[in-house]
Amino acid sequence: MAKYNQPMWEGTQVEDKKNDVVNHPSHYNDGKIEVIDYIEDKNLGFCLGNALKYISRAGKKYKDKEVEDLKKAIWYIERRIYELEKEEKEEK
Repeated sequence: MAKYNQPMWEGTQVEDKKNDVVNHPSHYNDGKIEVIDYIEDKNLGFCLGNALKYISRAGKKYKDKEVEDLKKAIWYIERRIYELEKEEKEEK
């Protein structure tokens, strides 16, 4: 399994983790744990992982798009609810 705290290409070292826009974007790396590490550790899956991603970066990647990021998070949460409800119906 690849190590996500390492550069995505072999033989290249990341000099400055805080300014590495590919491997460690600052809007996902401003706390004690990177968002992707938390998502994977909690096995959140696609929809909940994306919701967390948008919540975590809201107002950080683009100051003027904080509301948009939060609306995207809601969209992914609602999508996950839809999936769960659909699964419940199929099981009956």
